[in-house]
Amino acid sequence: MHENEISYAIRGAAFKVHTELGSGLLESVYETALAYELRREGLEVKTQLCIPVMYNEIKMEQGFRMDLLVNSKVIVEIKSVEVLLDVHHKQLLTYLKLSKRKLGLLINFNSSSLRNSITRIVNGL
Repeated sequence: MHENEISYAIRGAAFKVHTELGSGLLESVYETALAYELRREGLEVKTQLCIPVMYNEIKMEQGFRMDLLVNSKVIVEIKSVEVLLDVHHKQLLTYLKLSKRKLGLLINFNSSSLRNSITRIVNGL
């Protein structure tokens, strides 16, 4: 499955979760519900996956944790905040670069409409 097809499925599942749960809950609630919906669609979902940081020959396991990795291709970073900040976009781009993946979705569930709260971020590799 191509990244664009995975992204489409993620968006559909996110809309379903948001419609059912609404806004204002913890990120962990949305993460669990979204992972559940994606698995129901037959997608492989890994949660809270560690992204190690390499510095010269030192591998630092205490690096970062991506919220969701779907089909080993698309990273989903979930937020439940009043406003997405530039740092949130940079965080996802960093995850993409460190993991050498092309596509990520930044989803802010704390909004009245999810339509303008999903940002697609592409890593130029």
